[in-house]
Amino acid sequence: MRIVFFGSPASALPSLRGLVEAGHSVELVVTQPDKPAGRGRRMTPSAVKAFALERGLPVLESARIRKDDSVLPRLREARPDVHVVVAYGQIIPAAIIDFPRHRSLNLHFSLLPKYRGAAPVQWTILNGDAETGVTIIVLNERMDEGDILASVRTEVGPRETAAGLESRLAAMGAVLLRETLDRLETLRPVPQDNRLASPAPKIDKGFGRIAWPEPAAVVDRKVRALADRPGAYTLFRGRRLALHGGKPLDVRAEGRRPGEILSFGKEGIVVACGRGGAYLVEFLQPEGRGRMSALDFSNGAKIGAGEILGEA
Repeated sequence: MRIVFFGSPASALPSLRGLVEAGHSVELVVTQPDKPAGRGRRMTPSAVKAFALERGLPVLESARIRKDDSVLPRLREARPDVHVVVAYGQIIPAAIIDFPRHRSLNLHFSLLPKYRGAAPVQWTILNGDAETGVTIIVLNERMDEGDILASVRTEVGPRETAAGLESRLAAMGAVLLRETLDRLETLRPVPQDNRLASPAPKIDKGFGRIAWPEPAAVVDRKVRALADRPGAYTLFRGRRLALHGGKPLDVRAEGRRPGEILSFGKEGIVVACGRGGAYLVEFLQPEGRGRMSALDFSNGAKIGAGEILGEA
């Protein structure tokens, strides 16, 4: 099958790689333009672009595909049977969605209509869901509202992070995508039940700040959901302290101020939370430095029990 693939981040790579390995003809890869990344802010290609160039696949970049009149002619030249969209990062206009024989398919990392939006995996972890999955829909111009062609479910691990879950869903989705394309002529789209819809909006950096008056389980879900992107953090001595891992503790800390450091040692830093709970910080990253264990940080910073996290 002749395919134009739309995608940008690493989570789209299993699908693109799977299409190539299955023998489909990827005629064009459409992705986001290079962006500054890292401490040096060097212009860096998307993961999908880097893979496409490595495999010799033609690449088209567009900063605003809805306004870019040069895109549609390039797509028509590719003569695709279908467009495949996986974590592309832009809303695609109807003129592009509709012209291939089989229109455009979108792989989404949730069980639609639940978690329509840009951050379904993070919201799955934030809300403590026990189950999620991937869904393939017939794309339209409305946010993740297209008719459903296929889906598959999976349990969410009790200590699973958003990064780990996204990687697993990406692999599952790649398999489902290949199976869906093989059966595309016989599948019948099923409309979504909009009454069951829930949003999964993009999460900005400010949302990642830990509120220590929340229960330890909520703090834990926020760290697992956001440590990788856009970041979970607190303040310590007025400076940002990113949190990369930890766990709620089965201890009681009634009467202690939320954010108060209760103890520290080889296991990490124990912090008081709301409702008399406590959270163990195991890995963190001080502002301007690399990731490290909480033990190494506590030794270097000479922290003391009773100091407060979260205050400016």
